[in-house]
Amino acid sequence: MSGSATELTWFKSSYSGSQGDSCVEITIAEQAVHVRDSKDLARTPFAVSREGWAPFVRFVSGPLGA
Repeated sequence: MSGSATELTWFKSSYSGSQGDSCVEITIAEQAVHVRDSKDLARTPFAVSREGWAPFVRFVSGPLGA
């Protein structure tokens, strides 16, 4: 990841809970989309390649148990 997680511009998911209790944030870098839990900033974000982002989103937004 280029730069530290604090140097990147993070965006809260529109699907995150409105109470602030289920917040997923992403940032788009040159090589990947980085994902983090905004409640646990000490945890290292994970990354998905830019090419893999759409399949990743389809997978995580699909029905449970699919």
